Amino acid sequence: MSDPSLIRAVKGMNDVLPDAMPRWHRVEAAFRETARRYGYGEVRTPLVEPTPLFVRSIGEATDIVSKEMYTFVDKGDDMLTLRPEGTASAVRAYLEHAVHGQEPVSKWYYLGPMFRRERPARGRYRQFWQAGLECFGDSGPQIDAEMIEMVVSLLASLGVQDLEVLVNSLGSRDTRARYREALRSYLSPHEARLSEESKQRLVTNPLRILDSKSPVDQEICASAPSILDMLDDADRAHFDELTATLGALGTKFRVEPKLVRGLDYYSRTLFEIQGKGGELGAQNALCGGGRYDGLVKELGGPDVPSIGFAMGLERILLALPNEASARSLDAMVVVAEPSLNVKAAVMLKQLRSAGLTAEGDLRGQSMKSQLRRAEKLGARTVVILGGAEEARGVVQLKDMRVRHQQDVAHDAVVAAIRARLALEGASHDGAAR
Repeated sequence: MSDPSLIRAVKGMNDVLPDAMPRWHRVEAAFRETARRYGYGEVRTPLVEPTPLFVRSIGEATDIVSKEMYTFVDKGDDMLTLRPEGTASAVRAYLEHAVHGQEPVSKWYYLGPMFRRERPARGRYRQFWQAGLECFGDSGPQIDAEMIEMVVSLLASLGVQDLEVLVNSLGSRDTRARYREALRSYLSPHEARLSEESKQRLVTNPLRILDSKSPVDQEICASAPSILDMLDDADRAHFDELTATLGALGTKFRVEPKLVRGLDYYSRTLFEIQGKGGELGAQNALCGGGRYDGLVKELGGPDVPSIGFAMGLERILLALPNEASARSLDAMVVVAEPSLNVKAAVMLKQLRSAGLTAEGDLRGQSMKSQLRRAEKLGARTVVILGGAEEARGVVQLKDMRVRHQQDVAHDAVVAAIRARLALEGASHDGAAR
């Protein structure tokens, strides 16, 4: 039985322990490298922002603002909020630093924790990590298509299976407003059958009823009017060029007229990328984004067209193929007796200074115990310091893959370990071919 006095993490906010970090690092590194290749630079914004930033940008009637934000009053009586998403913070930074006056197009990426008080579920947490892109200053459908193609390329490179790209257009703000009223007119006669949540949304945000999970709501919405039938000529031309560009890029997609996003700032292009496999289950949405052409102006800046997307890293990790995530070491230093601990400390410094990952166990454990720990930590090579070997100025190198052992002079240890790592890498490359 667990100790009731033990302080635990806040519900929905999880620890990530060292054994799990290699998978996180792989996703983060792939995202950063992909963003770099597409011309995006990193931006880092505060975790805490003024609450009005999110109310004005996301929308007061959205679930995020009305139900999910972590908001508090600080000692200066300022109303502050832990950021629930990255776009509003990026726009605030873009305006505060007058970036629009410095360059015509700005391409930023971010990676960090966000906070929403949702009901925790697998792949959905109250503190969660998001990676995203924002592009300011380009109104063309080609940048929309490029962003979608980039995400598909990234996810495919990570091994995510069965990707499906959904695209839609909300048109201009006027189109969205007209569609909202048309949808409300269609749904009002069915109000009595709608779920309780959708009855509330019928007044505050009827577009969100389209992505309701209620079977009855879905049945009612099946015959709802399509926003694509309400696009004006400019919106239609933008959407047609987007789909044509995706086709030219070889990016498979499906037009989904009922695709909406939960944030008020979206206009024109919307997209969502879904996946299957791994441990995703029903939570199959990996990434979502779209155009928010009016948001910069809404927050007090010039009329700058913009587009962005975000993906939850926890969800991406669930979608990855099952793989070993244990840490690995280039070398583990083992001592035959505690009197050699100082020599071991010097050897560890020598290995680490040469750029190798190295660990030692200098607690006075038995050789058998130290070797067992070396295996658990995934050490490729064990450096054994023994009294007899020390007298001859050598150490024993044990290859943990093939269980081969040899004497090596102190000043040749680094070169010997590097040679083994290079040989191992070459054999892996050959197998991959």
